[in-house]
Amino acid sequence: MSKKTKAVGIPTIDLCMESSELAEKVVRACEEYGIFKVVNHGVPKKVISRLEDEGIHFFAKPISQKQQAGPPTPFGYGSRNIGSHGDMGHLDCAVREYIEAAREVACKILDVVAEGLRVPDKLMLSRLIRDAHSDSVLRLNHYPANWDPQASKSNSSIGFGEHSDPQILTILRSNDVSGLQICTHDGLWIPVPPDPNEFFVMVGDALQVFTNARFRSVRHRALTNTNSGKARLSIMYFGAPPLNSWITPLPIMLSHKHPLYKPFTWAQYKQAAYSLRLRDSRLDLFKAHPQPHPQHPITHLITASP
Repeated sequence: MSKKTKAVGIPTIDLCMESSELAEKVVRACEEYGIFKVVNHGVPKKVISRLEDEGIHFFAKPISQKQQAGPPTPFGYGSRNIGSHGDMGHLDCAVREYIEAAREVACKILDVVAEGLRVPDKLMLSRLIRDAHSDSVLRLNHYPANWDPQASKSNSSIGFGEHSDPQILTILRSNDVSGLQICTHDGLWIPVPPDPNEFFVMVGDALQVFTNARFRSVRHRALTNTNSGKARLSIMYFGAPPLNSWITPLPIMLSHKHPLYKPFTWAQYKQAAYSLRLRDSRLDLFKAHPQPHPQHPITHLITASP
């Protein structure tokens, strides 16, 4: 790999701490890392273990049976689209209570973010995910154990390549098998130790736009674990707005700064995101042109139809 790798602690945030301190810590973690671990999130262990058990049972089936779940367009089973070293499944069972629990965690964090950024409408961000037409989705990724002893000699050790998540926020949970790495703002790859009892929260592209790049979506990847005798199972809840929602910097983020991005709908961004390679920077397509600094007064004309 051309980029260095080092071990750095990911922030851990207790969701039960006092509200002003919580808001400060969440904002700082989003600014500095784009990822943090949350504890005391309130999701019962049985909700997590039930979905994990169902996921393990599903991925243990023969491929012929898994393929009966249909291609992931967008819901179903697929493997090719994340490389030859992983399975991706969308299960129709044992997911409802997990989705509800993960959504509550995501909404609480977005309300805390709004408070920390002093957004007048504290529910503005979470309302997008709670909307009945929200485009949020749950995904399970499965990385079998001991794939290829030669994998470490090439890029074949990559289970899911470098990328950022296009949505607002990702709530990630995995079993006790390592593999997740994130890239810091200065280009260093950091291994993220797994914690099956807690959640990791990751900033997505849409939240980067809402904050006018005060927060930056975290680039991450998943490596296969050739030394482990256990498969890695990760569960991601991607909190997204409705397809017709406009993604644009919040007004409070523009008090001393021009908007860095052009307004676009979530549907437009999804279309662009899935037309590019996984590792491409999708937001580059939506950057705003620099605003000129006029040397002379500008006359603004407003016209209206009678």
